[in-house]
Amino acid sequence: MRAGIIGVTGYGGMELFRLLSAHTEITEVLLYSSSRAGKELSEEIQHLSHVQDQELRSMKELPSDGLDIVFSSAPSGISTEILPSLVDENLKIIDLAGDYRIKDADTYRAWYKKEPPPQTLVNDAVYGLTEWKREEVQNGKLIANPGCFPTAALIGILPLLKEKVIHPASLVIDAKSGISGAGATPGKGTHFTQANDSLSIYKIHQHQHTPEIEQTIQTCTGSETKITFHTHLVPMTRGIMTTMYAELTDSVTSESIKEIFDSYYDSEYFVRVHREKANLFTKQVYGSNFCDVTFAVDERTNRITVVSCIDNLLKGAAGQAVQNMNVMFGMEETKGLEASPMFP
Repeated sequence: MRAGIIGVTGYGGMELFRLLSAHTEITEVLLYSSSRAGKELSEEIQHLSHVQDQELRSMKELPSDGLDIVFSSAPSGISTEILPSLVDENLKIIDLAGDYRIKDADTYRAWYKKEPPPQTLVNDAVYGLTEWKREEVQNGKLIANPGCFPTAALIGILPLLKEKVIHPASLVIDAKSGISGAGATPGKGTHFTQANDSLSIYKIHQHQHTPEIEQTIQTCTGSETKITFHTHLVPMTRGIMTTMYAELTDSVTSESIKEIFDSYYDSEYFVRVHREKANLFTKQVYGSNFCDVTFAVDERTNRITVVSCIDNLLKGAAGQAVQNMNVMFGMEETKGLEASPMFP
């Protein structure tokens, strides 16, 4: 297979290139840029010097290059502009931006402050939360790869919502992310003097992943609800930990909660459900496509706490994209993603 990447100079694009270059079914990875065409990749990404000196290609060459799949790692808004013309080509597309995730156009405008893509394309796009949308992904042509925060939150909470053991309206999601989640472009909030040795909350009640989580809860469980979702920046390079709180609908035992999680994820390679009250930490999934989950039932308050950890650049972006590609082409789902987490 021949794969193309749009936006390789971003963090997600870099990880895509690393994964695809080692994938045994990918014979060639071509790189495209709308603003840096003609430049050597190692000029833009210095750590790849003497590893990969491929020249960045013009977007105009993409339709004629005979690709089987294109990954777009361009920012939100850019995907809206560049992908519609590629959909009619005989190739599959996985978009890592948020443009094709939100089905309602007005909701997209309100949260992303941009104009949405053509509604017909949005309607046809498959939301690529692999463990919950595998059949749709397998038959999809345009995959809207989930956001990093929604991936961590949804994998952790969907089984309990589906089995109706928690009240949807009581759900509170508290998420903490490493700085790479903000992207490769420097900003005030990620400046060393502000982010180092500090913890900050951002986009209070305004994070664009909120409607994505709510939409997926509805499509996967039938529960229409509004959630409380907050994000925090932690002075580490990568990783996400989500801590989720909800009221139980009835008195349940820890054993029954574990049975629910196991019934959904026992056969899923990339979701590791740990014992109750396991001490999770982000480094245990660092550099891998795993999502680790634990929980704790509080009988005193009749509430439950669910914790999930992912690497935001792998399971939250490039890793899940490759996982979706494997499903789309009927390959082993773990192919190219077998590496164990990096520790310490």
